[in-house]
Amino acid sequence: MTSGGFTLPGEAGHEELTLRLAERWGADVIRDSDGTKLSREILDSGYGIYSTICLIREDREWALANSRLLQQNFLMSAPIIADQSRVQIAPLDGYSTDQFTINDWDGLEFWQVFDRTTGSELPRDRWTFADGVVQIDGAELGHSYTVNFLVMRLWEEISMYNHITNDWGDRPRLMAVEPRHPAVAEHLAEWLENWCVTHPETTVVRFTSLFYNFAWFWGSDPDLPQHYADWGSYDFTANPVSLRAFNEGREVPITSEDFVNAGRYTSTHNPPRAIYREWMAFTMDFVLELGKRLIEIVHRHGKQAYVFWDDSWIGVEPYSERFQEFGFDGLIKSVFSGYEARLNAGVDVPVHELRLHPYLFPVNLEGAPTFAPGGDPTSDARGYWTTMRRALLRARIDRIGLGGYLSLAEPFEDFQAYIAAVADEHRAIRDLHLAGAPETAPVRVAVATSWGKLRSWTCSGHLHENPDLSLLQVIESLAGLPFDVEFLSLDEISASGVPEGIDVLINAGPAGSAWSGGAAWANPELVAAVTRFVADGGGLLGIEQPAALDRAEAAGRLNRLQLAPVLGVDIDAGDRHVLVRRRYSIDPVSDPHTAIFAQADPERVFEGIEAPSGVLLSRSGVTVLAERDGLPIATASEFGRGRAVYFANYRHGADAARALANAVFWSAGRAVEGHIAIDPRVDVAHFPASGKVLVANSSLETVATEILRNGNVVAEVTLEPAGLAILDA
Repeated sequence: MTSGGFTLPGEAGHEELTLRLAERWGADVIRDSDGTKLSREILDSGYGIYSTICLIREDREWALANSRLLQQNFLMSAPIIADQSRVQIAPLDGYSTDQFTINDWDGLEFWQVFDRTTGSELPRDRWTFADGVVQIDGAELGHSYTVNFLVMRLWEEISMYNHITNDWGDRPRLMAVEPRHPAVAEHLAEWLENWCVTHPETTVVRFTSLFYNFAWFWGSDPDLPQHYADWGSYDFTANPVSLRAFNEGREVPITSEDFVNAGRYTSTHNPPRAIYREWMAFTMDFVLELGKRLIEIVHRHGKQAYVFWDDSWIGVEPYSERFQEFGFDGLIKSVFSGYEARLNAGVDVPVHELRLHPYLFPVNLEGAPTFAPGGDPTSDARGYWTTMRRALLRARIDRIGLGGYLSLAEPFEDFQAYIAAVADEHRAIRDLHLAGAPETAPVRVAVATSWGKLRSWTCSGHLHENPDLSLLQVIESLAGLPFDVEFLSLDEISASGVPEGIDVLINAGPAGSAWSGGAAWANPELVAAVTRFVADGGGLLGIEQPAALDRAEAAGRLNRLQLAPVLGVDIDAGDRHVLVRRRYSIDPVSDPHTAIFAQADPERVFEGIEAPSGVLLSRSGVTVLAERDGLPIATASEFGRGRAVYFANYRHGADAARALANAVFWSAGRAVEGHIAIDPRVDVAHFPASGKVLVANSSLETVATEILRNGNVVAEVTLEPAGLAILDA
């Protein structure tokens, strides 16, 4: 057993268990969690102490006394279809009145009413608002109408979730104050100053981010309990104070519709408009200014300041150009998956820490039991750890830990033993990183999206929440592969081309999304830049609907996929249905097939994946690697001096990750280099400075395999289910 690098959640009333597990798991820090406290016995036990603070919801009494200073946001009413010329809409119908109340005292100038059948806004003289109802005159029969309106939030969303998930009963409902109000900003600073004085034992103040939650709208209908949620949305930053400040001096003001977006809101999955990017920067500037002031208070009291990047990180973008100005000493990320670990590890902060799952809650995010009858937290923990561990082979994480109610773990001896083993594994992996970085392949990969670097290693939310999003699956595979990976915005490629040193470009996702790029591909400079990159010897991986325009956007253009000439694949949007679709042979087999599916079973790679409707080969010289019902689902081709690979879709898995790695090497024009296992279920990392090779079994089966280096066998290994071994290089 080793020790250190582990944060344990303590719990007053369970001191013996807390201190016993702190020793068993090698903890050097004990923390509180939402809903728990640390007793004097724990505080005086000699461990470092993390204290969890979410400033906007800490002082409920002050919030109650200043109830018009709570946070606000825009909502769109449920659509009403006009059956007469006068229409009445109760805007809040269908939403949770526990969470929202209409702001009927300030900001009416930001409300908007729309005819959603035509998509046009109604003039202000066509509608009135009184007694909680909007009345529309002169409505067109059969047209749908909605109202964009301001609400104040009465119940902070994470508190609301915890009440529902953990059955908090009559505990107080917390409220989030709006720091744009100067009185709120001053109160937050005063409260924190006093808190630091009265908590001398605390060594690290763990901010639950700073001021704004991701958007989460709850409903009143039990059949529709949640209307909208997005982890990257800035919807909760809108309020009359900030809107007026942003619009001052602007020719084109921001409006409620820039947030509501016909009910799509500011979802991260949609390409951001220019004015929304400006709003994000405006919000980040404010959060940075006040955030620095608060962090300086913490530092002045001799404590460190960590930020938890999950619940309310809006405005605290760790990949923004100004994040380092905050002065945070550490970043903590809750993780289910490997890409989330890479997100954390890639940020420029002194300490990187992961909060493991399952949380010590009775049920998980889907409501299934964990630390409750019918639950199996040990199997849950093994699954999460094994999934995420691949990424730890590639990037250093300094600390791991758990959150929640430690007392729930007491009946689960096997869980306690497993976490002790996980803690030791992590320390062994971390120490290899500290001695020297792992070897990377001589191929640099860039993922091209609308967001670029700002949203590196994320597609908003967790992997289990977005299982059908191809790019999320791609970056999960990349998280454990030995490539240098960076994220580029399509706008910067349009302006400056693909940067020097990039070998392979990946574009993936559904048409119209921020991930494939949507209307950005209507810019001929972007299409030309990527085309030149491949023609000059670069590699391209296009997945799902890469570089896709919709039928209207593609009018006058030859292709739906704007890189079809490079990929050799296009998708018929229905406007070419009468044309001959199979112009070229789709007989699958050739040298690229051998290279891309080496040590990978194509049946497992493409299990459950269908060809998009209308997919077709757009030119000769394209090799079909796999097909479904006579349609290509994987192709490879040469274009100029470069190469391109197309996958109809992608789901992460051991075979899929191996095929993706092979496709990267092949499209870069290189043979597979470095250490790999013949069995793709085993991940391998070479640490030259230590003279060690780390091998990890990502499956829950015993695996015996050979380890190759540059195609030559250098070792044989047998690993237990989810096992790990460290070999001499």
